[in-house]
Amino acid sequence: MSYERPYEGLKVVDLSQGLAGPYCGMLMAQQGADVIKIEPQGGDWARLIGGVFGDHTAYSIVANTGKRALAMNLKSEPSGEIVDKLIAQADVFIEGYRPGVAERLGYGYERLRALNPGLIYVSVSGFGQCGPMRDRPAMDPMLQAFSGFVAENTGTDGTPHHTPVSYFDMSTGLYAQQALAAALYARRDGAEGRKIEVSLLEAAASIQAVRLLSGYRTGPRRASTAPSGTFQTSDGHIQINIVRDREFKVFCDLLKLDDLWANEKYHTIAGRLEDIDFLYDYVRRFTASWKTAELSDLLSKAGLQNEVVQTYRELVHHPQAEAVGVFSWLQQAGANDPWPVPNIPGLPAFVPGDERAQSPTVGQHTRQILTELGYGNDQIDTLYADGVVA
Repeated sequence: MSYERPYEGLKVVDLSQGLAGPYCGMLMAQQGADVIKIEPQGGDWARLIGGVFGDHTAYSIVANTGKRALAMNLKSEPSGEIVDKLIAQADVFIEGYRPGVAERLGYGYERLRALNPGLIYVSVSGFGQCGPMRDRPAMDPMLQAFSGFVAENTGTDGTPHHTPVSYFDMSTGLYAQQALAAALYARRDGAEGRKIEVSLLEAAASIQAVRLLSGYRTGPRRASTAPSGTFQTSDGHIQINIVRDREFKVFCDLLKLDDLWANEKYHTIAGRLEDIDFLYDYVRRFTASWKTAELSDLLSKAGLQNEVVQTYRELVHHPQAEAVGVFSWLQQAGANDPWPVPNIPGLPAFVPGDERAQSPTVGQHTRQILTELGYGNDQIDTLYADGVVA
């Protein structure tokens, strides 16, 4: 055991698919646990959405790096014996089915607790285990809409928008992993296993807590400073945030907005907010004539908050990201060139070529895992031939 791999020696059986549950399991793998991902013979559905590279997509790489993969048909009779053997040895079990499905498959909490009393059972769902919406499908965009996020994320046209970033899937995985970490710590003092329930609904509310509380009291988001926002330039966009009154004076001096500063009403935030639409339109006319980099350099030298609006590709290659070590370049099966995979904050960076830096292909470790469970080569060959595993 070490600070880098504190969960070394722990075994995790990950029966979840998609992103939320698997991301929890991936974090465990990066901290040293032996995480066995059990998926259908055609692969986790996350391997099929977005750009597909062999057995991989961006989803499957982020969700499964560092795991071992076992592909099987869970509806075939011999598969239950295999999974039970794994669970009997496991410290953690993760499932991400709709409520009731794990029980129907034979992997409900009560049966697994009888099989392994020390097991920590993590159940990840969309809308929770009870209530009128418990059975509804719940991918990230649905929770963005339901949780108030889309209503808050309005564009300049006033239309609510969802975002392609999987905020709530990822945060659900993070919340699940921190609850799991606490349970594992408690178990060191002799506590029994337990069931942890985490839903995308709860994660969506929690990750938005500051804005949610504010919006509940005061209604839809309103600007708190002005002029602050995204402004078009001659070759892109720039994000500017003017907060203090003295900053607005500096801003006007730099861009030669003498007419604005001449109006004493705009010497205070309250006054500027009263005419926020006018201010935005006024400032846009000036920023449109600037090149983004030149305007950013001017504002930065004066100590004013601003950032160039970048693409992901620009972020990956930015000197600041390289200096901090935000990304590791990891080769994965199915792609000819490496992926820029973000390193996990607080953990050691991925090491290219290391087993913890590889996302498994479908069923990559099936034979290895079955051998560890005591199955002979002839038995394993029969399981393959019968379509039980792949």
